[in-house]
Amino acid sequence: MRILVVDDDDIALSVAEKVLKDAGHTVLLAENGEQALEVIHQEDIQVVISDWIMPAMDGIELCRRLRSSPVGYIYVIMVTARSSKEDLLTGLAAGADDFITKPFEPAELQLRIHNAERVLSLETTSLTLFSLAKLAESKDTDTGNHLERIRVYVKILAETLMADASIASIVPPRFPDLLFKTSPLHDIGKVGIPDYVLLKAGNLTDGEWNIMKRHAEIGADTLNAVLSQYPNAEFIRMARDIAWAHHERWDGSGYPRGLRGEEIPLSARIVAVADVYDALTMKRVYKAALSHDIARGMIQEESGKHFDPRVVQAFLQVEAQFNQIKANFPED
Repeated sequence: MRILVVDDDDIALSVAEKVLKDAGHTVLLAENGEQALEVIHQEDIQVVISDWIMPAMDGIELCRRLRSSPVGYIYVIMVTARSSKEDLLTGLAAGADDFITKPFEPAELQLRIHNAERVLSLETTSLTLFSLAKLAESKDTDTGNHLERIRVYVKILAETLMADASIASIVPPRFPDLLFKTSPLHDIGKVGIPDYVLLKAGNLTDGEWNIMKRHAEIGADTLNAVLSQYPNAEFIRMARDIAWAHHERWDGSGYPRGLRGEEIPLSARIVAVADVYDALTMKRVYKAALSHDIARGMIQEESGKHFDPRVVQAFLQVEAQFNQIKANFPED
């Protein structure tokens, strides 16, 4: 990895540089936050290891600048002799990802870098998944910011549902974040649907509708093929479940398998509500956009029929946020 070490202590810079170079990393150096920002704007930096107290610009201000700049995600490890709860909260509020006590042990520094590699790998995975989803969506020129809205809707719904202990006990704490990353792949199977069906402006015939419905199984088959090679990839399993089951209905009248109730994965039940809300409130060539209030009423009416009643209740708790998200991500 390309790592920038920021410290006004020459000895500390030399020690960190040697440890990191011996581990095979490319290391760049800066003496304060201002120099660090100059390096970051010129080089592709993945990790910043910064001292807290420095002249010109300290580590906290450097971290704040990084989090408010368009340079992309950089993992920040703060080096500090401070250990109070208040100091740690200050660092976290500024956007620090990790802390290491000064003076540090080389072995500990290497472990911190391993953690950074793991987190950056997950970030890359998230971007890759979203890029694949956008590629699939690019066939349909009428979807605008659909994926951007969907992933925020589902994360909010998941976080709300996890306030219920019975749900929190059956899903991992990272469930909302996994859903945020994987939900954009819900319609990836549409890449296998012929354009004359996918892009038809008018109503579909019965035969065309049967072709369109195949996208759920196409998406599941595609992701299952990946899952067979990487069986421990939790995010691929969730993406598969969503692609396969987000058109199932709580009462068993959905497709492709006619699942009912809790046979439908929770992730898919959440995406179903978000997807329908988005379809109702956005203008398409074949329909006008409905208001938030009308869409809310239609979703309420389908509680226990199309939708899981608990997901509908969660939606009603955060409906104001849905309305705001809709405004934040308008159609292009």
